[in-house]
Amino acid sequence: MAKMKTVQTRPEALIDVTTHYCPGCGHGIIHRLIAEVIDEFEIQDRTVLVAPVGCSVLAYNYLDVDAIEAAHGRAPAVATGIKRANPNLIVFTYQGDGDLAAIGTNEIIHAANRGENFTTIFVNNAIYGMTGGQLAPTTLIDQITTTTPRGRSVGNEGYPIRVCELVSSLITPYYVERVSVSNAKNVRKAKRAIKKAFQFQIEGRGFTLVELLSSCPTNWSIEPVASMKWVDEKMEPFFPLGVYRDRSKEEVDVSAASCK
Repeated sequence: MAKMKTVQTRPEALIDVTTHYCPGCGHGIIHRLIAEVIDEFEIQDRTVLVAPVGCSVLAYNYLDVDAIEAAHGRAPAVATGIKRANPNLIVFTYQGDGDLAAIGTNEIIHAANRGENFTTIFVNNAIYGMTGGQLAPTTLIDQITTTTPRGRSVGNEGYPIRVCELVSSLITPYYVERVSVSNAKNVRKAKRAIKKAFQFQIEGRGFTLVELLSSCPTNWSIEPVASMKWVDEKMEPFFPLGVYRDRSKEEVDVSAASCK
């Protein structure tokens, strides 16, 4: 009889505990992808996580790295201070759409514009999760939330904010990509994007951001399996997947665009 062979193990950077996340939530998948990348680069002992308010705040319970909790929206400022104080550290923020694209918009835009050498993992589930399912900057048109019971309207709340498009319009960011964790194929692509973002940080290239489309079955009031389909059918058309900036493939002379 052939011997059984282990083909998958828990990453060392992922703590062996059960998460508190709702069934169908994408945070657990994303945590594992980050942990796998940390293991593969062998950077666990010098990685620092910065987690702000929201569902993402409890990431430090699951990732076995040094972690600092930031005020709501202020993770990029904290990450900037850590990285500048000790450039040898690998620093990443882990932020939701309500945090990054609402109260933290100013922080992420200016950190990206300065080209700070840290990585942002941006989880976009189109709603405020921890605080009760309110309208988020990324909530889709006609999407029902606790604060838009008739659905989001352009006249009242405006259009959803596309973070990758916004950040990539700046000159300085080095790498910006939007991926999804809605199915196995997308999860594999998501890991490649996260690994690439960390690689560029390790090489000292500058600011990197990976946006991950994820589900929130509880606040969407959709069954977990159906919520994955909702990501594909509803979110992807407005938030197209793909690389929005990869300066390793561009010949960009930033100094030519500066004031003289």
